[in-house]
Amino acid sequence: MARMPADTHCPYCALQCGMTVGADGEVTPREFPTNRGGLCQKGWTAGSLLAHPDRLLSPVVDGRVSSWDAALSYVGGRLRELQALHGPDSVAVLGGGGLTNEKAYLLGRFARVALRTSQIDYNGRFCMSSAAAAGNRAFGLDRGLPFPVTDLDDADVVVLAGANVAETMPPLMGHLGSARLVVVDPRLTPTAERAVGSGGLHLQPVPGTDLVLALGLLHAAVVSGAVDTDYLSSRTTGFDDAWRLAAQWWPERAERVCGVAAADMRTVVSWLAGSSRRYVLTARGAEQHAHGVDTVTAWINLALALGLPGTPGSGFGTITGQGNGQGGREHGQKADQLPGYRRIDDPAARAHVAGVWGVDPASIPGPGRSAVELIDAIGTPGGPRALLVFGSNLRVSAPDSARVASKLDALDLLVVADFLPGETARRADVVLPVAQWAEEEGTVTNLEGRVLRRRRALPPPPGVPTDLDVITDLAAELGYGGFPTTPRAVFDELRAASAGGPADYSGITYERLDAGESLHWPCPSTDHPGTPRLFLDHFAHPDGRARLVAVDHVPAAELPDDPYPLRATTGRVLVHYQSGAQTRRVDELVSISPENFVEVHPDTAARAGLADGGWAHVESRRGRVRARVRCVATLRPDTVFLPFHFGDDQAANLITNPALDPVSRMPEFKVAAVRLEPVSGNGRCSDHYRSRPAEAASAEGAA
Repeated sequence: MARMPADTHCPYCALQCGMTVGADGEVTPREFPTNRGGLCQKGWTAGSLLAHPDRLLSPVVDGRVSSWDAALSYVGGRLRELQALHGPDSVAVLGGGGLTNEKAYLLGRFARVALRTSQIDYNGRFCMSSAAAAGNRAFGLDRGLPFPVTDLDDADVVVLAGANVAETMPPLMGHLGSARLVVVDPRLTPTAERAVGSGGLHLQPVPGTDLVLALGLLHAAVVSGAVDTDYLSSRTTGFDDAWRLAAQWWPERAERVCGVAAADMRTVVSWLAGSSRRYVLTARGAEQHAHGVDTVTAWINLALALGLPGTPGSGFGTITGQGNGQGGREHGQKADQLPGYRRIDDPAARAHVAGVWGVDPASIPGPGRSAVELIDAIGTPGGPRALLVFGSNLRVSAPDSARVASKLDALDLLVVADFLPGETARRADVVLPVAQWAEEEGTVTNLEGRVLRRRRALPPPPGVPTDLDVITDLAAELGYGGFPTTPRAVFDELRAASAGGPADYSGITYERLDAGESLHWPCPSTDHPGTPRLFLDHFAHPDGRARLVAVDHVPAAELPDDPYPLRATTGRVLVHYQSGAQTRRVDELVSISPENFVEVHPDTAARAGLADGGWAHVESRRGRVRARVRCVATLRPDTVFLPFHFGDDQAANLITNPALDPVSRMPEFKVAAVRLEPVSGNGRCSDHYRSRPAEAASAEGAA
């Protein structure tokens, strides 16, 4: 019988655009609220990877093709041996924000029950951890967008702090068409150009000073009388303490530090105050700092002072990056969490989850180390001796990546489950091939907290299992049977484990999703409609009030100096995704962006002796990146920009700073002190603008 096309969702970003995949892997867009029948180039070409010639098809052990039985036996034996010699925490697990909810949940259970290790975290630590921590302390709950994306359609003003959505998730631009945009970014990105071209503003702060800008905006709001005092008194606490620090940051003082004109700050506040439908949204540019939690908090304070969160037609949100970045951090693959977004150090949470798992609560280990700290602990006394990686390419995505490579090489055992041989898999002792997104069933949770069905369109190649199969087989190899073996069974157990938690999925079922219901968590019963809009009546703290938290500017962990006079910041381009392990194998995408580049102001390039189109080394105290020079007249002269999608000597994370936020343990990806040196070539800079013309990015966003 011929297989019917399957309605599913894009494997890339958290917008999770609706698409249909045929039995031959052909992708066509379909109507869905987030994308309305459009796709970006990444989504359009996603099916080309299903039969890619680089596809991993058989286990590899120590460089040799192996049978599945032999590979699993080898891994199980080595894990038992290492734990017998060095204890349970000698084995660590690193997951990913692209794993389905079922995989994230089962991976957490596997680590804590079968391996008995506290050492599990995931690559979302590099993505959403600062936003999550700030949301939890302000609102008592972390859901990226506490409202549907479609609410943005009628917005009057939208502030995008550190978000370049025209390139990272182009279909989202279709929801911003009627809004006056304020884009906060050191670069004139396609998103910022759209703002300027439609009567909005581009605010161009010095990298690492977004918090100062937010404080200056709050000061302007208070002085101009734009603050919603009734809202503050009835729905929040902490304003006086927050204002005590913000009062020191009048716009002119803030301008001297962040470089944004005081007049522009006052204009933004007047736009927000004069509109009835307004939103403040943050993304990685504001969050990937060693003070990222405080930076997001400062933007939340501004939103609360204006009365936005929990008000119909307005709000605050954070734009989740990875495809299941939201669900991936809710169900137990994060170092400090159990399923349902429960805290692992909460006795009641431990008791509930232990009851579902059938174990003693005292046997659940944790909390463990965050991702960067877990990697750093390799090769140290008491640190991991073995690492199992699912859905992450650490060799490219982690900061100070040369040090990461040396740490991975110091392991006694590195096991990677993947479907393509990325840079991390190429260093592994054991590589386990797994199915891709269109070859499996499951659920993901998009940036609005909407739980979605991922449906199987075609079978994986013969002999290639899913990640769930690998996890259950490894558990059995370690002597732990009884793990659920099908996605539906895993999801039903996840529902029970999440019941009563902050992220309650207990009322969401495959049957309801397959029937077409739109279900946002929390959804505590099977007759509950879900919660598309949070905080309309109360916030999630026990007293129902949101918290303004006093924050102040702290300089970046590494500032420019004579040897390294520039600030490097990193980000994305339209056609690539994350570490590029997938998109760098799609010919259509590679033809547009084949190699890494560094954007440099022409005057800065001239001083460094760089030629437009030539090669440069971008060097920090940790390493250097080889990149093609692009002279960009709109860039700040004190700043250079590199995408982070490339590997080997073009990997941007060779230079990034692993300094961590004290709360979220987020690394400082967005600021590193660097210098530039020519590699070859000569000549003068022309004015390249960006990797693709703004017109192409804008057209694709509207597709």
